[in-house]
Amino acid sequence: MTESAMGVGLRGRSGIISLVGECLRLEPTDERPVIMLLGPRGSGASDAHGALMEKFGPETPFAYVNLGGEQSLPARYALALLARQLERKLPRYRRSHFPRLTLGLLASDHQLRMTSLAEGRRNIRRELDAFQEQAEARYGDYLAAFFEVAGGAVGAPDGASTAALALLRDALRRGRRRLPGRKFTGSAAWYGGHPLLQSRDPWEALVELNLWRHEGDEDDQERLDRVLISALLEDMRSNVRHSFMPRSYLLMLDNSHTEYGRGFLDLLIRARHDDAVVAGADCDPLTVVASSNRWLPRWGPATGDQWPWQLRGPDRASLTDWTEYRPSRDSDDTWWYPLRLRDLNLDEVRIRIELELRHHPDLAPFTRLAPFIHRLTAGLPRAVSQVLELFRHSAVPIEDGAEQDRWLRTLPDRTPRDGEDPRTLAEAALDHLLHGFHPAQRAALEECAAARDLSVGTRLLGTGDSLFGEVRGRWLLHSPGTVTPALHPWPRRLLLWRLAARPDDWDAVHELLAEHFKSEGRTVQEMYHRLATERIDEVTGYLVARFPAVPAAQWISEFNTITAAPNRLGLAGGPLELFAGLAPDEPPEAVTTASVIRELITVRWVWSDPLTDPAMRLNDMIADGFNQLSRLRRTDIVALFNEAERYRHWRHPLTRTSEG
Repeated sequence: MTESAMGVGLRGRSGIISLVGECLRLEPTDERPVIMLLGPRGSGASDAHGALMEKFGPETPFAYVNLGGEQSLPARYALALLARQLERKLPRYRRSHFPRLTLGLLASDHQLRMTSLAEGRRNIRRELDAFQEQAEARYGDYLAAFFEVAGGAVGAPDGASTAALALLRDALRRGRRRLPGRKFTGSAAWYGGHPLLQSRDPWEALVELNLWRHEGDEDDQERLDRVLISALLEDMRSNVRHSFMPRSYLLMLDNSHTEYGRGFLDLLIRARHDDAVVAGADCDPLTVVASSNRWLPRWGPATGDQWPWQLRGPDRASLTDWTEYRPSRDSDDTWWYPLRLRDLNLDEVRIRIELELRHHPDLAPFTRLAPFIHRLTAGLPRAVSQVLELFRHSAVPIEDGAEQDRWLRTLPDRTPRDGEDPRTLAEAALDHLLHGFHPAQRAALEECAAARDLSVGTRLLGTGDSLFGEVRGRWLLHSPGTVTPALHPWPRRLLLWRLAARPDDWDAVHELLAEHFKSEGRTVQEMYHRLATERIDEVTGYLVARFPAVPAAQWISEFNTITAAPNRLGLAGGPLELFAGLAPDEPPEAVTTASVIRELITVRWVWSDPLTDPAMRLNDMIADGFNQLSRLRRTDIVALFNEAERYRHWRHPLTRTSEG
């Protein structure tokens, strides 16, 4: 990516860095949240992990585990991977050790050879020494052995900077780190006192762990995982009590929505709750930052109605906010702190491009296209990167003008000129965003995307609640919790682009939606879909009739909603050619209210889509249309004047609006 993930990856997310810094500065026994970064694929969670690694890694023991890989990652492997990283030697501190966890992993690793519990008790220490020596001879230390089978889960987060990569490599460096033999006895004693173990004798307790692993049922396996994660947290509490040791630890869990990720989070939350609330012990000194592009089932339905948390934005995240809004400590939900990652605003897209110029100066001619990129992608971080990557590897006309407009018109169907990936931008982006959707679901979603309200689309087009629930559960709704649950603009635009390649289906879907809204008396929504099928005269008739009948501000609102309809206009030509192609067959000889409104509908319809008017060249024509309307209306004309001025002196909104 770049030399600094801090500069690019976390742009617009400084609150996350501030929050993590607060947590790391807490007293070791203070309570900390489990910070959850939530958003669709490509919303920048991996970038955030890389930026946190770069910011805090030089002075804080950290571990990064990617739980979204193809290989399975049971809890014991995840615990070994993160403990091994947390052992990294830092200049200011002595090295951290995790003797209880290591002993528990050793004791449950190989099946002990024994004919009775008593025999196992006599032989266990000798066998544990043998297991450890074998691992050290081959790997340098016992925990490093886990990288042989699960090391792929430690791969660097997407977009990690060179500084973050160097820190991660240092944490994974192998070396001889023998578990001090003198700690065997003390660590075993801890297991003898653990409430989940029946045996009070330390060595018999370790035998019990071994039996759970190799001869136990599913409940025994779960108990084993609970004991092991409890051992890790106790090791941390023990470490921070000594001088010249870190005060806290940082754990980053990427893609924690997977089966193994959910299981690990459940174990962690339960262990912390059992220790800090049920047993009344000190909280562990572990700051957890997890990311998920799914709603977690343990939170109840994805509507959020049964979950006591309200999603927070990342910009103002803080410990004070968490403390104020966290649920009661009676429930283990009290530990979550869910942050909904937002899209980049226009200024952040500009800054992102400028930072990329340090490494890719060939992007310089396209810096002025930041408003187009923002309108097109709605600021989804990965989408912005994909468009910039396409610009770098394609023959984009450099000069501003009609040729560039025509090239950008077909951007979703472009492929990098010299790239190895044969997929178009639309294919690559949808494959990433809709990973896990099967082809039938994708085809259905293309049709459902025609509706502004996705819940209406999925209901009318026969897919039922399942598809809508899947989209909502993947954070692909742009405005969750609002009256109109709309699909995020970037995937919606690409899905509609795909639907436009099926003209008959496009017309059938919009006709079905128009008839539905007609039956409900929602004429504005009906006209939205009439316009999508180029029934311009019908839309004109409605807006002409409404013009003298309602206040100007209301008319403008209805006009804006209708003319934001999607289009499947031809691929040839720039905005002026597309606009000219929508002119009536027999233009009227005189300027009338109807002729002005019809022209204003078509020009604003073309303008609303960044692919049909990339540079917003039609602003002046829209302004002229509103000026003409102000002269044709006798009263209540101030709103029309203001609208004309808005387009004449257009200033791009910093955040996305419904326009475009």
